[in-house]
Amino acid sequence: MEKSKEIKPFILQILQEVDEEIEKGSVGITLNIAGNSRSLSGERVTGEDFWILCRVLKNNSYINGLDVRYNLLSDVGAYYAAKLLQKQHNLIYLNLMFNDIGPEGGELIAKALHIENKGGMFFAAMLQINSSLEKLDLGDCDLGMQSVIAFATVLTQNRTIKGLNLNRPILYGEQEESTVHLGHMLKENQCLVELHMCKHDIKNCGMKQLCDALYLNRSLQYLDISCNKITQDGMKCLADVLKSNTTLEVIDLSFNRMENAGANYLSDALASHNRTLKALSVVSNNIEGKGLVALSQSMKTNPTLSHIYIWGNKFDEATCVAYSDLIHTGRLKSDNTDVEPFVVDGHMYLAEVSNGLKRHYYWTPGYGEACSPSSNAGFSLAPVGQHL
Repeated sequence: MEKSKEIKPFILQILQEVDEEIEKGSVGITLNIAGNSRSLSGERVTGEDFWILCRVLKNNSYINGLDVRYNLLSDVGAYYAAKLLQKQHNLIYLNLMFNDIGPEGGELIAKALHIENKGGMFFAAMLQINSSLEKLDLGDCDLGMQSVIAFATVLTQNRTIKGLNLNRPILYGEQEESTVHLGHMLKENQCLVELHMCKHDIKNCGMKQLCDALYLNRSLQYLDISCNKITQDGMKCLADVLKSNTTLEVIDLSFNRMENAGANYLSDALASHNRTLKALSVVSNNIEGKGLVALSQSMKTNPTLSHIYIWGNKFDEATCVAYSDLIHTGRLKSDNTDVEPFVVDGHMYLAEVSNGLKRHYYWTPGYGEACSPSSNAGFSLAPVGQHL
């Protein structure tokens, strides 16, 4: 990399704005260069551009967060991100989502956090400990199985990282290896607060192994296992966990297939045993009226569950009436659910509203507040830093 490389105008402008914030006395600044930001007008940060950012951040104690999601970093950018993690010990937040980081790039970042490649899928031998990073988002970065296993191995020893997103790795087998390794990590790690495992192809067998780990884990508060293949049998395992688990506060089960039976298992656990869970998303789970009504009934006896998201299931009039009653009696606040009741010709219906656990994770609204608690409740209820 040539040191004479020019800084792109849009990056220079952002850095100048940061300088102005520093002059005002601001500290703990997050450098936001997300590629999907409206302010960038289609510009993207490349791996070579990231080298410049790393040089700026390396000795800057005022900046402790870096958001470069939706850019074009690739493995080149991952290399410089790894170097940055080794040298910049003030950095507590790093978002690399949607950057085409492959197995080699993921391995480099894993090395910077803790470990060295020891061949095949297993990584061991601590290389250098990063003692500052608290939240790492590598969702939708095309990570290979080796990288997922690397991070799982890292976190059996790491006591600093509180939030990790490994959504949508590239998986080829049917053995649910990513779930097995991350489950093993949860047995050992008692510091991780937030874990996202969307699109890991988790089935009932993998869910059982994950639940076995949750019996032993006493730190995880936010578990995201949406967009998988979990059915009623997997939900029964989770319901059994909820009867004894006292740490889980937010669970995202959206886009699975629990159906009525799975909803009934969860509602029984929530009604009679669990008093810790605050938010539950069962969006698009092929649940019909009886299952949805059972979940609504559990809220009448469970004083802790305050957020529930049900859109995308099969509403009948009994469902509409049940959730309308919860909202109108004040048991369920309108900001804490994704439905709103209305009446047409004497019949109750539910309309969708833009609330959820992570509604603005993949996009930002054209108006209004992007990080409002009602749209991103999961991050508000179980916060790890100030970032999504």
